[in-house]
Amino acid sequence: MRKISVLLLSLVSLFSLSTSLLADEERVRVIVTSDGEADDECSMVRFLHYANEWDIEAIITSSSQYHWQGHKWAGDDWVQPYLKAYAKLRPNLLKHDTGYPTAEYLQARTFLGNVKAEGDMKEETAGSQFIVKVLLDETDPRPIWIQAWGGTNTIARALLSIEQKHPEKMAYVAKKIRFFFIWEQDSSYQDYIRKNWGKYNIETIISDQFIAIFYHWKKYLPPEQQHYFSAPWMNENILKEHGPLCALYKAHENGDFRSEGDSPAFLHIIPNGLRSLESPDWGGWGGRYVRVRDNTWLDPVQEKNYSYPEGRWYGNSAWGRERLRKAIPNDKALTEYLRPIWRWTEAMQNDFAARADWGVKPFKEANHPPLVVLDHKADLNAKPGAKVVLSAKGTSDPDGNGLNYRWWHYREPSTYGKEVLISNADQQSANFIVPKEAKPGETIHIIAEVTDDGTPALTRYQRVLVTVSP
Repeated sequence: MRKISVLLLSLVSLFSLSTSLLADEERVRVIVTSDGEADDECSMVRFLHYANEWDIEAIITSSSQYHWQGHKWAGDDWVQPYLKAYAKLRPNLLKHDTGYPTAEYLQARTFLGNVKAEGDMKEETAGSQFIVKVLLDETDPRPIWIQAWGGTNTIARALLSIEQKHPEKMAYVAKKIRFFFIWEQDSSYQDYIRKNWGKYNIETIISDQFIAIFYHWKKYLPPEQQHYFSAPWMNENILKEHGPLCALYKAHENGDFRSEGDSPAFLHIIPNGLRSLESPDWGGWGGRYVRVRDNTWLDPVQEKNYSYPEGRWYGNSAWGRERLRKAIPNDKALTEYLRPIWRWTEAMQNDFAARADWGVKPFKEANHPPLVVLDHKADLNAKPGAKVVLSAKGTSDPDGNGLNYRWWHYREPSTYGKEVLISNADQQSANFIVPKEAKPGETIHIIAEVTDDGTPALTRYQRVLVTVSP
């Protein structure tokens, strides 16, 4: 009996280790490059509250067309106060999730990149060299999301060093890279990366939708969304009595949200169940994008006969920024253009509020998101006229909160373009009939959205992809 018990214990330990390793393999790796603008600093506060969700390979200060040494510069060490505040916050964050990295770990991966001028990539820097080190490391084959919150120049310098010193590794390196750029805030992507690495077809998202949550949000966000950026909401949920990191958040003087233009770069990779990493056009908290050329994804523009620019997608060419300059009162077209991000505002902001609570409250006094599961495969096939049964049986809440269910058809990424009616859409189990006019190969994206009744109310998802079969 004792031998059997020992064997069972060994098997349990082996299973735990296996699942732990599996979880590690699934974790997203990320490199952040930032020019330290005020809204980058706000984004950094949110980013560090989610540091448990990813393997952070590096945080690198870079430059942009707006900021470099000697020009509106936040300082080479602008990120240090945020890392020090995180160090003070981490002991309480660990009460809610053991995955938060140590402050020492983050400090060891924080570097100064190319910052001497706009688009500077002449010299190797500590930041560019560390990117090279991470990309050449063959012990971890997982993809790396490289984010440019500012210019792409330090990234470009790293890739240039690889091309010059390790040309035989270029294909290997390119296969690991995923880009998410907040505009092209200098010309180095067009001048170097696209020209020299374009043949490798690196997945590249370049966002203009980020302006949904940057400085001018009051000009186009719907009133019900603006509530979650207003001073009363921000003061209650983020700015006051939420620890040293939130205390650094650079809101407006009265408490109004200022800007987090860079946050979509990492909102895109928060593991919330929307499966947005599977394709940029599937949509999620970081927006939804369409393939414009090769493997480059930009914002969906609904204007008839619109032609995307051949070169940079940035403040002087991106559709949303150009539209904003026209100052059209109650501009419904601009509001709709930004919908792929603002549609998630309530869930996104409540989630941030919960993380702010994690920094100062014990586990029992804070809220944690529900665990949404499907009682069937996430990818289904069904013929026209067939009934598709949807079930989130097994979904639970770590705090024992009540759960509200909402099944809905996410039309934008679906290739079947008409609305699909879902029966019992507010129940744990629902169903719909595949429209008879649906054609084989067309897809229908169904979202299982589950929100708890805790404070703040938190939402998680599962996406069901239904492909119409012959």
